[in-house]
Amino acid sequence: MSHLLSDLNARDAFVLRCSLQPPWSMRIEDEAPVSVVAVVRGQAYICPDGADAVLVRAGDVAVVRGPRHYRVSDEIDSQPQVLIRPGQVCIPLAGADTPPMSTVGVRTWGNAVDGSTLMLDGTYEAQNTIGRRLLSNLPELIVVPREQVPAALVSYLAEQISRNDPGQDVVLDRLLDLMLVAVLRWWFAERQVEEPNWYRAHADPVIGRALRLMQGSPASAWTVAGLATETGLSRAAFARRFSDLVGEPPMAFLTNWRLALAADLLSESDATITSVAAKVGYATPFAFSAAFKRVHGVSPQQFRQERGAPTLTEASMGPRGIQRRVKAEANPPALHGKTGR
Repeated sequence: MSHLLSDLNARDAFVLRCSLQPPWSMRIEDEAPVSVVAVVRGQAYICPDGADAVLVRAGDVAVVRGPRHYRVSDEIDSQPQVLIRPGQVCIPLAGADTPPMSTVGVRTWGNAVDGSTLMLDGTYEAQNTIGRRLLSNLPELIVVPREQVPAALVSYLAEQISRNDPGQDVVLDRLLDLMLVAVLRWWFAERQVEEPNWYRAHADPVIGRALRLMQGSPASAWTVAGLATETGLSRAAFARRFSDLVGEPPMAFLTNWRLALAADLLSESDATITSVAAKVGYATPFAFSAAFKRVHGVSPQQFRQERGAPTLTEASMGPRGIQRRVKAEANPPALHGKTGR
C-alpha cells in the first residue's frame, strides 16, 4: 500500500474554500478522478446520481471517486444553483433573485463572505495511472467520521488555503495528499468490504516481499526463478502462491506495474520514450512501445499527446480562475466580485 500511495501525488491540484449560506446547491460534473471534501463548519449532503444521499457533518471528510456526477447541497432536495464541468468551468443555473456564487476571498468561493457552512475542496484533476489502480478498488463515496480524522490536519489545511506564501501551491498539494492518505488508511483498516487481492498479498511474508521488490525496482531483470530465490520458495511454489494471492501471475503483475509507471512518466514529465523505457525495465524503445500498445491501446507517443492538458481561459473557469489569479499575483489582495464565466 505504501508503494501505491507514495505515487498518488497531487500536482497543481484544485484546492478551494467554499463559504456558503443556505439555501445552496452545486451540481458537480467535473468527472475528476478523485475529490476530497472536508466540512469545517455546518453540514452538507453529497448526493451521487443513482445512489442515496450521504450527510457529511462538521469535522467529517469525504472522498468522492469519479467520474460519476453528483450534487453537494445544504438539503437533499435543494435545486442546483451552479453546474461545475471539467476544468472547473462554472455555469450558473439559479435565477436573478438568488445570490450568485462568486469570489469572496483568497481561494474562497461561494455565496457569502462568512457563510454558516465552510467546506474545503481538493480535487485531483489529472488522471494518475498508479492512482487508478488503487482507486478502482474503492467505492465511489467514502465518508470518514470526525473522530477518525486528525482535526489539526483539517484546521491547518483551512488556514493554508487562504494564504499565498512562497511555495504555497506545493504546501497545499502535500496537505491534500496527506488528507487523502489518512482517509484511505482508515478505510482499509476498517475493512468495510473485502480487501482487494494486492492488499491482502502485501501482508503475506513471502509474496509481500516479492511485490515490494518488483514495485521498488521495476527496471531490474526480474524472473519467476529469481523472485522465488529471493523469497525462499521453489519456482513452482512461488508462482502458484503469487497467482493465488494476487490474482495474476508474477510476470503479468510486473508488466502491468511497469506500464502503469510508464504511463505516469509520459503524462507528468518530458522524459523521452527511450528514457521511460529504460526506467521501467525495457531494453529497447521498440519492445516498450509494443508492450505499451498492447495494454493501453495506443503508442506511448499517442498516449502522451492525448493526455495533454487543455488550455482554458480564466473567463470560462468559474472557481478555477480564483486559483490561477492567486498564483499570478505576488501579493494578491482578497479577491472579490463574481467569478469569471
